[in-house]
Amino acid sequence: MNIALIAHDRKKDEMVNFIIAYETVFENHLLYATGTTGTRIMESTKLQIHCFMSGPLGGDQQIGAMVATNEMDLIIFLRDPLMAQPHEPDIIALLRLCDVQGIPCATNIATAEILVKALDRGDFAWRELVHKYKPGEM
Repeated sequence: MNIALIAHDRKKDEMVNFIIAYETVFENHLLYATGTTGTRIMESTKLQIHCFMSGPLGGDQQIGAMVATNEMDLIIFLRDPLMAQPHEPDIIALLRLCDVQGIPCATNIATAEILVKALDRGDFAWRELVHKYKPGEM
């Protein structure tokens, strides 16, 4: 599965610790992240991550493009609700795209843990059907 990892500045340590805790689950999937978040995770784990640009520089939009084309299966986006973000419209657009496309998106550590445990159990197998029967593909 394709999984995106995004964390605002004050949530990056929390994201890194979370990924370390579930590294054995994540190692079986294709990982994407915004710039600094992905780099920090790779420095602390053995995971390989495709890093997009930093969120404020367009990374949220790059991930959003994958969501819009149904190429993303799950997003963990640890947002900082107490800090204004200069790219708030991009964040809202990404969350809206997740709702439109039916992509599970955790915005806090509690929801992220539930989704990762479900991922580990195989509860997202239905996403394979979405990819298998994309229009124009067989």
